Amino acid sequence: MALCSDFLPKKCKKLTALLVTGCFLYLIIINSNFRNTDPLIILVWHWPFRATVNLSTNVCLDLYGIGNCILTQNKSLFERADVLVVHHWDVRGRNSDLPQKARPPHQKWLWVNLESPSNTQNVHRLNGLFNWTMTYKTDSDIFLPYGELVRNSKTAQFSIPKKSKPVTWVVSNYHRNNWRAEYHASLSKYIEIDVYGRANNKPISKEMLLPTISQYAFYEAFENSVHKDYITEKLWRNAYLAGSVPVVLGPPRDNYEKFVPSDSFIHVNDFVSEKELANFLTSLWKNQSHYAQYFNWRRKYSIKMTTDWKERFCKICTKFHSLPQSQIYYDLNGWFEAE
Repeated sequence: MALCSDFLPKKCKKLTALLVTGCFLYLIIINSNFRNTDPLIILVWHWPFRATVNLSTNVCLDLYGIGNCILTQNKSLFERADVLVVHHWDVRGRNSDLPQKARPPHQKWLWVNLESPSNTQNVHRLNGLFNWTMTYKTDSDIFLPYGELVRNSKTAQFSIPKKSKPVTWVVSNYHRNNWRAEYHASLSKYIEIDVYGRANNKPISKEMLLPTISQYAFYEAFENSVHKDYITEKLWRNAYLAGSVPVVLGPPRDNYEKFVPSDSFIHVNDFVSEKELANFLTSLWKNQSHYAQYFNWRRKYSIKMTTDWKERFCKICTKFHSLPQSQIYYDLNGWFEAE
């Protein structure tokens, strides 16, 4: 230091300051990198519908190639968890089903729900608790669709399953005064419709669901309630995966077209009456070349459905760092019901 003060006092002081600043920034970067290498802990407070699941292995890495991510149900990790996942159905009855301990300052709470507002109760009790949302709504923090289109790497050939009957519907929860039930009853006056499911005392197994529907030219993909973006497995699995053309009743046509090609489905709103729709289906049923055009999109796209909750929750780790860190849903109920 004597040499520095004797010969180049000002330059040495600047050099020393730069070195100190550089070392300080280096330590910040190193410490930040160390923190970022810590695996994210995703704690599922109740597994959806209180199902039993084995999370003893590193499922996110082993099953989906998502590293640096621990998916767990171990409530003893509550204080360490980065994200607490709460599936609405499992806490809908009372707040005592939520954690009762003080919430760690760093922890984010994620609200998960795949039901529509018409079939979801007591959301208002959760106002001010959650930072993020994971639902079928496209404005969710993590969008969780029932299905999606995946572009094929090359043009694919699709063989339309052989059709022996015109229309079918699989329904378990049937309410006579519901809009879809009334529409179905009116439509069935003009065209033959076979109904399966508990509602018609014709239960059908999961193994036989798609093979049965595939025999029909059209499938009534009628949603149980009408809400923006609420397009469920009735379209993605029951119709598309079975190889049947969906006749949809749900949100407006332009909402469907955000997710699927306009010529891949038939919307009830395009017809002034159930009779007009029935006449159109009958003529289409008789004109096989015209009917086949509803499958042209399959040359470019395939259907992907994510039904495994493990895969859904592991996805949280891939989104974590891009989500708003200071956000709180003070009016979760209002956000969810907004169209």
